[in-house]
Amino acid sequence: MFNDQLSDYFEGVAAKYLSRVDAIDAGSNQHEIGGLPKAGFKAHLGQPGKDSEFRFPARQVYIRGLDEEPVIAANPVTWYDCRRKQPHRGPEYRLYYFDNPVTAQLAPGDFFLIAKMRDGTLLMVFTPAGSPIEYQLRALFGLDEVGEQFRAGRLDAVNLLLPLRWMLEQLGIEVDRPETTDEEWLERLLKIFGANQFPGTSHFSAYARNTMPIEIDPFKQPDDALLGWMDHEEKLFRIYERYLVRQKLRAGFGEHGDDVDEFIAFSLSVQNRRKSRVGHAFEGHLDHLFKLHGLKFEQGRGKGKVTENNAKPDFLFPDFASYHNPDFPAARLAMLGAKTTCKDRWRQVLSEAARIPRKHLITLEPAISEAQTMEMNSHGVQLIVPEAIQRTYKPAQREKLKDVAGLITECKLL
Repeated sequence: MFNDQLSDYFEGVAAKYLSRVDAIDAGSNQHEIGGLPKAGFKAHLGQPGKDSEFRFPARQVYIRGLDEEPVIAANPVTWYDCRRKQPHRGPEYRLYYFDNPVTAQLAPGDFFLIAKMRDGTLLMVFTPAGSPIEYQLRALFGLDEVGEQFRAGRLDAVNLLLPLRWMLEQLGIEVDRPETTDEEWLERLLKIFGANQFPGTSHFSAYARNTMPIEIDPFKQPDDALLGWMDHEEKLFRIYERYLVRQKLRAGFGEHGDDVDEFIAFSLSVQNRRKSRVGHAFEGHLDHLFKLHGLKFEQGRGKGKVTENNAKPDFLFPDFASYHNPDFPAARLAMLGAKTTCKDRWRQVLSEAARIPRKHLITLEPAISEAQTMEMNSHGVQLIVPEAIQRTYKPAQREKLKDVAGLITECKLL
């Protein structure tokens, strides 16, 4: 836990902004990207001779924005010497790509990251320059500066925390490696929860907290405890999910086992459960942590647990009755929104408690852009980020962040 490194999954990484020659653009149809040897990337691709070329499987991704689905294609690319027909000249290596829905999106100036994975596959990610995705990828791979020439990234910039694994999964990279203890955990899960359906999130979360393989003191280390609970629950969930999904696949879909519509419905239910479960688990672990610390609060669930316009803050300190009491000092009130990822949804908290000018928002999202954190601050949003994830933010940003321990201390003083 907390110890996975990018080097466990990747051999090397480099990035640049696409030139007109790199991108498919009017007047340029070369479908080639050059300059990788200058960043040392030839060590990961090899050195084809004048009469050979190397072909690599590649996963290509174009992400226009955080709230848009990525365009993904699996297409091979060719690494070769473009001077191979000129035996008297030294080699000039280029990466040739083929037309597909991803490459059709490319434009000069786009940010481009290429990484060689341990299984021999190339990951090629494209996004508009200056996008939040570029910001996060640069933080993940230690790319402090990027220009028109390739620069090598680092594989030891940050530990591969759970939110960073989620980010890689969005790119289609599976980083949930099976471990030797998985079978033992599965036996325990089946004994407790059975073999037919997923248990409720609150019960599963409680089980995850009670079976932590590493002891973390939630009083002395509330930030690490929260991340540890989330990390362990995610591991257990994936083990259990893998078993239940495998059982369903073996049973087939529909009367004859080949009902396509039933299969699609099942696939969507698996994806939706993943998305909804993690948000509920996050709120549940926060609820447990706050109770351990003796905080007075209520969650915005249930009858009457609303503020203006029927808004339901995730957490209100000390309670809704005090909030609606005009004689209760507003300075002793606090609200907290909880979102595993912010994207543009952070604005939802702005209208959830008019009596509280300074809103608190806790997230697990790494490396939010400076522009977005500045906008949050200008709207009176205090961002709460667990201490380990704060390391993906720039120093100037971290000065205005709070961690979980700081949030708890502040709420105790209300």
